[in-house]
Amino acid sequence: MSLFGMSLATSPPVRGRVKRGLAGAVVGALAATLLVVVPAATAQAAPVLLSQGKTVTASSQEHYGTPAADAVDGNLGTRWSSAASDGQWLQVDLGSSASLSQVVLRWEGAYAKAYRIELSTDGTNWSTAYSTATGAGGTETLAISGTARYVRMQGVTRATGYGYSLWEFQVYGGGGDGGPALPGGGDLGPNVHVIDPSTPNIQGKLDQVFQEQESAQFGSGRHAFLLKPGTYNNLNAQIGFYTQIAGLGLRPGDTTINGDVTVDAGWFNGNATQNFWRGAEGLTLNPANGTNRWAVSQASSFRRMHVKGGLNLAPNGYGWASGGYIADSKIDGQIGNYSQQQWYTRDSSIGSWSNSVWNQTFSGVEGAPATSFPEPRYTTLDTTPISREKPYLYLDGNEYKVFTPAKRTNARGASWAGGTPQGESIPLSQFYVVKPGATAATINQALAQGLHLLFTPGVYHVDQTINVNRANTVVLGLGLATIIPDNGVTAMKVADVDGVKLAGFLIDAGPVNSPTLLEIGPQGAGADHAANPTTVQDVYIRVGGAGAGKATTSVVVNSDDAIIDHTWVWRADHGEGVGWETNRADYGVRVNGDDVLATGLFVEHFNKYDVEWYGERGKTIFYQNEKAYDAPSQAAIQNGATKGYAAYRVDDSVNTHEAWGLGSYCNYNVDPAIVQDHGFKAPVKPGVKFHSLLVVSLGGMGHYNHVINNTGASTIPAGTSTVPSTVVSFP
Repeated sequence: MSLFGMSLATSPPVRGRVKRGLAGAVVGALAATLLVVVPAATAQAAPVLLSQGKTVTASSQEHYGTPAADAVDGNLGTRWSSAASDGQWLQVDLGSSASLSQVVLRWEGAYAKAYRIELSTDGTNWSTAYSTATGAGGTETLAISGTARYVRMQGVTRATGYGYSLWEFQVYGGGGDGGPALPGGGDLGPNVHVIDPSTPNIQGKLDQVFQEQESAQFGSGRHAFLLKPGTYNNLNAQIGFYTQIAGLGLRPGDTTINGDVTVDAGWFNGNATQNFWRGAEGLTLNPANGTNRWAVSQASSFRRMHVKGGLNLAPNGYGWASGGYIADSKIDGQIGNYSQQQWYTRDSSIGSWSNSVWNQTFSGVEGAPATSFPEPRYTTLDTTPISREKPYLYLDGNEYKVFTPAKRTNARGASWAGGTPQGESIPLSQFYVVKPGATAATINQALAQGLHLLFTPGVYHVDQTINVNRANTVVLGLGLATIIPDNGVTAMKVADVDGVKLAGFLIDAGPVNSPTLLEIGPQGAGADHAANPTTVQDVYIRVGGAGAGKATTSVVVNSDDAIIDHTWVWRADHGEGVGWETNRADYGVRVNGDDVLATGLFVEHFNKYDVEWYGERGKTIFYQNEKAYDAPSQAAIQNGATKGYAAYRVDDSVNTHEAWGLGSYCNYNVDPAIVQDHGFKAPVKPGVKFHSLLVVSLGGMGHYNHVINNTGASTIPAGTSTVPSTVVSFP
């Protein structure tokens, strides 16, 4: 978002699917979530855990609460159990053939006295890799050899009167057809600065990186400061572009700074509307003067933070700012909004809030002001319908792990407020630590081995799509790690599987047009993920700005139940490689999946529709948009008989949709005479509901005739005053 260097405030697939089995919902509700540690693969080249999260089938199951998938989910609190008869089997599909070395059977009390481990390359013809008639139960670690895609435990004789029951069925081996197995874990590379309270000259290192990154809006530097648990005195950590600061404790209270984590706008003459791409997580702050300054705009997250004082969201001098996002945090004092044009706060606790400008939205926030839109412009939901916090790296003693918080329903307040957060810990040895120079082929090999991905700070060119095919895979970036697709490929695709977690990275379009940049689920996806949705958090998309880039549609969400939690999808309006055709990008976000929830959706400047929604029962809590500044003429944005493309369009086929706290702004600075018929478009149906909408002309540079459809006053009478036109509810 910028204005004069300053800001004032293809056809979708046809969907037909069978939905939601009761059994699947019940199974998900029974899943254990409290700090379960996933067994680690070794850090050596082999063996590697290949079976976790892969497709699994069984001859039978005891009842709806013990499905086959629970034997490969990495959770020692869930299990598969069969019918109470001999001859039952459990089979896992590794996805591709691999050289196998070991099988680990973690039996529940109902184990097999006699069984075989069988291998197959095609799922039809089987060979025996291991056989016993004296199974002992408990944990059995079996050395095997052979190359196979399918591995089966074939029960012969039960040891008890119950069926066969496995907590986990683990298959280890090499890296499949991609060559030698890649190691998990390892060091975090040169751009991750791990600090403890005894580290010399901490302030000097912080200042050095800030000097490099303060104004490097489109530079290649990437940095993460990770602070080990402890207390740090007299620090002022100024955070510039592509810089992340985070505590390495499981809880924010484990790492305390007696001082500040500061974002200001001195580099841009006191205007914070371009303070993008940075973040702070997992820290407790005791601000030096009682109030911490965090003057940011889009793509800047503030998560799991405890500020023992106030938080000022405006730059020094109270110039413009255009952010932002707070989640899972506790601010003891007042949040001074001041000049912030829009802001979204989720699942947090605050002392109080000041000022509203255009659009301030809250969900699940203790201490939030009550809804009073249109004046003051507060929109407040008592709870967030569904949320699951972003994964994060932490230290458990001397071992790095990634914590994946548990899903919450109707959440309110911070997830850690009661003490130890609920969720799952995954050792770093289960991650491929991606460092600059890694190829897409290597990254995909790591994923095929069953490893998660931890991208260290850097810029990564990929010449093939990164394919995330395994359920519950974590892809976590540090320091705004950036992925650039070459030769027009899609940067990343996620299969229609449960529980994938994407977080903390930037996808930057390449100069050759990509049809899409990020796809969540394939076209026609229809699996039920309500119990364990895929989440996309602090994942940002950029088309142009750092250089010419093109993409037809930036983000496509095909999977049901996905949660898009804080994203900025941006066709650049400034920087290098910017122009109506130079960084052509027709569509920002297209949602085809059902039951998709967006919390904190920022999408700006696309040539046609910024957001299109085709799935049923979608929900959006907070939406911020600017139309494309650089439209050359009224004719260039003519949409059939309609003037302009809506910033957010719900398709006429949709029967149920709801959204809260939406704003669209126009600044047609090439042709200020351009008029949009409306900012929002939706079918008029009882199940389609909008709350707290506004449109505003930035300085009279173009106008809207209506807010949504033909409802809401024109902005033309407001002239150059930047006074919004509002609609409290629609229809």
